[in-house]
Amino acid sequence: MAARDGDGWATCDRGHRHWGVHGASGLLAVHHDDGGTPHVLMQKRSWWSHHGGTWGLPGGARDSHEDAVATALREAREEAALGGEGLRVQGIYLDDHGGWSFETVIAEAADLLHAAPANSESAEMRWIPAGEVAERNLHPGFADTWPSISGLLSPLVVVLDMANIVGARAEYGWWRDRAGAASRLLSEAGDLAEDGLSRTPGELPVPGTWYPRVIAVVEGAARHVRAAPGTTVVAASGSGDDAIVRVVKETRPWEHVLVVTADRELRTRVTAFGAHVTGPRWLLDQL
Repeated sequence: MAARDGDGWATCDRGHRHWGVHGASGLLAVHHDDGGTPHVLMQKRSWWSHHGGTWGLPGGARDSHEDAVATALREAREEAALGGEGLRVQGIYLDDHGGWSFETVIAEAADLLHAAPANSESAEMRWIPAGEVAERNLHPGFADTWPSISGLLSPLVVVLDMANIVGARAEYGWWRDRAGAASRLLSEAGDLAEDGLSRTPGELPVPGTWYPRVIAVVEGAARHVRAAPGTTVVAASGSGDDAIVRVVKETRPWEHVLVVTADRELRTRVTAFGAHVTGPRWLLDQL
C-alpha cells in the first residue's frame, strides 16, 4: 500500500484497456446559479495525454488505500489546484466495466470556485453550463456516462417526520421517553447519511450512492434533542406538520426533496410543493 500504486493499465471484462490498476475516479463539481442553472467544472486535457484535447473531469487512478472520494479530491488538487473547501459530496456514480470501474464523485460547489491547470495534464479548466457540455469534444469515457450523470446534478434533501417515524418504529417503551427514542433514531439516520444511500423510493434518480442532507423535524417532548453528525434538527414551536411544510418550502428549487412520513394529510401538503414522499418503513429497513 503506497502512493501511486494504482498507476498502470488494467483490462476490463469487455477487453478494453483503462488507466488505473485499482480503478479510477474523478470529480464532477457542480454549482447552481441563482436561476437554477447547473454549471460543471471541466478539464481540457493536454495534447500529449491519453485522449489529449478532449474535455472531461479532473481524475485519475485510485491508489489501493483510497476510496473514490479521496482519489477524486486528490486528483482535483493535483490537476486543477482545487481544494476540498467549498465542496460537499452529494453522490457517486459508478461506471462498472467488470474488473475495472470509474466512479464519478458529484460534489456541490458553494460558488464557481477558482480552478486552474496545476500540472502538465491540464490545458484548461472551465465552468461550463450543463446544457452546453455535450457540445464539447468530450473524452470518450465521459461522453458515454454524461447522459446518465447529467440527470444527477441536483442534491437530495431528506426531511424526517421524527414523531411519525418513532411511532412507526414502536420501540418498547418509546412513549415514556420520546426524546431518547428520537435521539437514537437521529443518530442512526446520521450514520446512514454519512455511509450513503444506495436506493431511493419512487421516481427519484439514484446515482449509485446518495449522500443527502438530512433535516429532522422534532416536536413536543423531543424538541430539545441535539443534532447528530450528518443531520440538522428543526424544533417545531407548534405543529410539527407545519414545520415540515416550511422546511420543504425553504429548500432550493433545484434540490430533490424526500419527506419521510406516513401522515396522509402531510403527504398531500408537501407534494403540493414538489416534494417526494415515502413511508417510515423505507428508512427503517435501511437502519
